[in-house]
Amino acid sequence: MSTQEGRIRQEAGTVTENDLRIDTDRSEQIIDALNTDLANAYVLYHQLKKHHWDAEGAEFRDLHLFLEEAYETVERGADEIAERAQALGGVPVAGPTTQAERATVSFEGEDVYDLRLSLANDLEMYGDIIESLRDHIELADNLGDYATGELLRDILVEVEEDAHHIEHYLEDDTLVLDEATH
Repeated sequence: MSTQEGRIRQEAGTVTENDLRIDTDRSEQIIDALNTDLANAYVLYHQLKKHHWDAEGAEFRDLHLFLEEAYETVERGADEIAERAQALGGVPVAGPTTQAERATVSFEGEDVYDLRLSLANDLEMYGDIIESLRDHIELADNLGDYATGELLRDILVEVEEDAHHIEHYLEDDTLVLDEATH
């Protein structure tokens, strides 16, 4: 493991003044919320990526493509969240260990589950993230940071849309016939 030498510009977990004219006390609260959203996004990203790799069966192609789009959407949102935290004077949580510790959602583990259970696990995580985003939108708005609220609203729309698509995949209607119905 390499050790880095040089001048630290800002320690993780600290907040400096910003040029957005949001005072440090309010920024600290918002950055804390954003870092939770960022950590949650990367836990979801890795789980979706895992399911993208593990997808198989009759719906493989559609699910493989959907999951790829979904984790790319999550990653774009995470990037926007991290950049906003930095603009507010914070340090985005960047390391995988810190993100896992910081997240309020949990990765399902390394085992490979059947596709229906995998998607159900994803949908559960999406639901938790949706609730967290809504809370953080309200927090940002209450603290007068309407730009962060708007950014999170845009991300929320995409997260809800992908969750809704997963709901469709989990419906019991399918064109695939099982052997018992023949």
